[in-house]
Amino acid sequence: MTTNEFIVSLSCPDRPGIVHAVSGALLSAGCNITESQQFESPETHNFFMRIAVATAQDIDAVRNALGPVRDEFGMELGITAAGSRVTTLIMVSKEGHALNDLLFAQRAGTLPVEIPVIVSNHLDLKPMADFHGIEFIHIPVTAATKAQAEAQLLALVDEHNIELVVLARYMQILSDDLCRALSGRAINIHHSFLPSFKGAKPYHQAHARGVKLIGATAHYVTADLDEGPIIEQEVIRVDHARTAGQFVAMGRDVEGRTLTRAVAWHAERRVMLDGYRTVVFS
Repeated sequence: MTTNEFIVSLSCPDRPGIVHAVSGALLSAGCNITESQQFESPETHNFFMRIAVATAQDIDAVRNALGPVRDEFGMELGITAAGSRVTTLIMVSKEGHALNDLLFAQRAGTLPVEIPVIVSNHLDLKPMADFHGIEFIHIPVTAATKAQAEAQLLALVDEHNIELVVLARYMQILSDDLCRALSGRAINIHHSFLPSFKGAKPYHQAHARGVKLIGATAHYVTADLDEGPIIEQEVIRVDHARTAGQFVAMGRDVEGRTLTRAVAWHAERRVMLDGYRTVVFS
């Protein structure tokens, strides 16, 4: 007998009886719960749950069983096949470290995404895309062509049925309209410093100021530049003996790791939005 495995993710206003109702509906669909995590936000009073199940039934049977529960509790409900690959478009500019980490993890089978296309405003990383056999589309961006370039990007999103857009050191600011169009399905990576250093050569600025921690933040894209809901962060210690060049190299490593983890967690349906924050089930 074939066993199907699914991931059920849900969120709704918290109230008594949610877990009981969900468990009962899953039992009626012949589901065995193999993993379950839940969280009730004390600030928003929203309830979040991620459940892995195994069953002989198909996805439609599970969806139909949970339908009345979804309606009763006003849930946002998602059901996907466990291990299914998320169709992902990656955007890059000239730096390839984050792209390289994503492509390596995808090829190694540790990142459950399918990458049909890479988009860039420069041609520098086309050889990397060619090596991996992925279509590379060059969309130059200027102030005069920004609207046209973003329309071309959205056309690619529709053409390839893109579920996730990843900005892997894409050095262009997205318009508010594009941020809204990609809300909840676009992830960005940027360096994290205390204090903050913006503009050109941030790692060199950090080195000049004697920073002791460098790191990276992966977050969902919003119209508030680099201030979207945070998915993952990592920091590492540095000291006075490190050169500015070593800061750059170490920072690139952290950025790649952090972005890859964030994309993996999103693809595995471990991340849920709670207002301006995220709930991440590890």
